[in-house]
Amino acid sequence: VLDPFAGTGTTLVECKKMGIPSLGVEANPVAHFASRTKVDWNSDPGELAKYTARISRAATRLLEESGISDEVFFHNVAAESCLRRLQSEQEELLLANSISPLPLHKVLILLEAIERQPDCGFRDHARLALAKVLVAAASNLQFGPEVGVGKAKDDAAVIAPWREGMRVVGEDLKTLGDGMQISAEVFLADSRNIAATVPPASVDFVFTSPPYPNEKDYTRTTRLESVVLGFIKNKTELRRMKQNLIRSNTRNVYKLDDDQLRIGKCPNVWKVAAEIEQRRQDLGKTSGFERLYSRVTQLYFGGMARHLEQLKLILKPGAYLAYVVGDQASYFRVLIRTGQLLAEVAESLGFEVLGIDLFRTRLATATREQLREEVVLLQWKGT
Repeated sequence: VLDPFAGTGTTLVECKKMGIPSLGVEANPVAHFASRTKVDWNSDPGELAKYTARISRAATRLLEESGISDEVFFHNVAAESCLRRLQSEQEELLLANSISPLPLHKVLILLEAIERQPDCGFRDHARLALAKVLVAAASNLQFGPEVGVGKAKDDAAVIAPWREGMRVVGEDLKTLGDGMQISAEVFLADSRNIAATVPPASVDFVFTSPPYPNEKDYTRTTRLESVVLGFIKNKTELRRMKQNLIRSNTRNVYKLDDDQLRIGKCPNVWKVAAEIEQRRQDLGKTSGFERLYSRVTQLYFGGMARHLEQLKLILKPGAYLAYVVGDQASYFRVLIRTGQLLAEVAESLGFEVLGIDLFRTRLATATREQLREEVVLLQWKGT
């Protein structure tokens, strides 16, 4: 099974649990790291517990040296100038007030303790557990249709929830250890150039959920952990990462993008893009982002066409594909029937459309209407 938009690895984990070899492709470095770590079941749970205890003691000692406790009921008083911070280039990448100074200091202390400790095959698990604590316990972030900043936390426990997360990892490893021999490999790559990564004629089944065409910047959702863990260090690296993603929002569109050239035989894609542009003109909308809505729509389906064209090189004859996609109405409330348009793109490339099944409905934030999320079922019968 191949998941060409692997995200944080749910499909790969489930395949491994079921005894099915799998491959994943993911262009976001921190999501790729999460996927790769979650399918690594080779660690010994007992040794992992000892490793966790060593790091916990080291981090607690480093905090106490500056008069700070991990306990939030302890009255932590420390001059902000004494607290550890990110470099200025890194801070510029974050949403303002994503995390308060004291919780960030604790996170950086724990990260140092992890980096100092000999790897022993556990470091990735430790860093992934820290990423979860960073977002869920230490940060000020809140998640809705888009990531935002909520009420500031002046203080937050970091070591204790990290230690609990590592305990859960150990319990999972005890349960899942029998599946460690099932192969699961994750590549850091652009899904529109997937044939350069995955061996030819090697895939029986594709199961995935790609981004949808809307104004959600998927890199913002993982920005805090990407920066703190060092996967993105400056704006140049952020731009390079975005250029490897399907163009699904106006924040990752670039002057030289030409994926729209791949949708010449898909009249309904051009039709909806033209409708979006006409609606913009009718409403008199002139901002730079709004001018890009039609172009994003073209680039999105062109990028998916480029991706599907590449898949033809790595699929076995008779392979099946399932794409979970959702309708959108983010662009001036023009309905984008993502599943139907994706099926049209696939059919133009020689795939057989077996069906479009309703998965669920969800409430559109712009129109307050129920939008469909569907599974587009395809088959490749070619060679």
